[in-house]
Amino acid sequence: MNFFKQAIVKTVLIHILFWIGVWFFYIYFFSYNSNDRNYIIWFSTLTLPVTMGLTYFMVYYLIPKYLLTKKYWKFALHSFYSIVISSNIIVPLIFGSFIFISDYKLSHMPAMSKNIVFVLIMVYLIVGLVSFVNLLNYNFKTLSRNKELQTKILETQLQLKEQELHYLKMQIHPHFLFNTLNTIYGFALKQSEHTPEIILKLSNLLDYILYQINKPKVPLKEEVLHIKEYIELEKIRFQDTLKVIFSTNEIDENIEVAPMLLIPFIENAFKHGNQIEGYLRIEVKVEVANNKMAFEVRNTIIPQKGSNENGGIGLENIKKRLDLHYKNNYSLTNLKKDNWYSINLTIFNLNNLKDA
Repeated sequence: MNFFKQAIVKTVLIHILFWIGVWFFYIYFFSYNSNDRNYIIWFSTLTLPVTMGLTYFMVYYLIPKYLLTKKYWKFALHSFYSIVISSNIIVPLIFGSFIFISDYKLSHMPAMSKNIVFVLIMVYLIVGLVSFVNLLNYNFKTLSRNKELQTKILETQLQLKEQELHYLKMQIHPHFLFNTLNTIYGFALKQSEHTPEIILKLSNLLDYILYQINKPKVPLKEEVLHIKEYIELEKIRFQDTLKVIFSTNEIDENIEVAPMLLIPFIENAFKHGNQIEGYLRIEVKVEVANNKMAFEVRNTIIPQKGSNENGGIGLENIKKRLDLHYKNNYSLTNLKKDNWYSINLTIFNLNNLKDA
């Protein structure tokens, strides 16, 4: 409340100082070629209220009600009425000053004060100047509000993207862990010697999933390394019924991608692939050249009518993540042919990774 009162007092003081300045300006202007200080002071004092009334009427009524609401014809019409009314006040003011202040002595009147055109110009000059400053201030405040609103909108969009990305990541965790824990459970029941090895590899993957995935980006080389670990886990599970071909060229350690970007494709290949002639065959290829990545995963399938191989939550999530991180910067295609399902991902500019 004190702040509000201080703001009001400050505004009032600014207005008072401004009109005192206008009053001195009138005295200076009307005193041109005249030494009658008494007449000049009285005439300037009488002219000031007319200027103030017209100014406040323009700034606080006509401009907000008509000009800012784009009712230009009404603004022009009411402005014309204001000019006519103010002229009908100023003209009697000049004659009244001639009668009561100069005592019917035209020669005692300052030249500028008896010229109706000049007096009107001075009054409307002040009105126009204040109106112009008011419009500039309004535009500045509008731009500031719009900029603040745009900033809030961008912040809200960023928060929504972060929440969506976090939700997508959280969906990846249970899906991956469910499959791997089932594998460990099966080997534990058999008291297999591979159980400790599986747990160790799972521990490495969990470290990647739980800690690295919270980073905005990770080295592509690290992502490929964990793909290999994932495949090694699946080799233990499938034993002699799995054949995997994995190929990749040399990857620069400085090349980075969104974490857990490629592993869901591998996971889907194992989940939706089918054994043909006793083997599940999976082929993985990762090639990076000229800041462009080509990634392909192929797995054998037994086509069935009405089925949707390699679909599910995992692939839908990865599409959404690609849109968040690489919008308009990637190509994702899939193909079913000759008992093979293949999916191809191409990221054209790896440097253009958006932090969603």
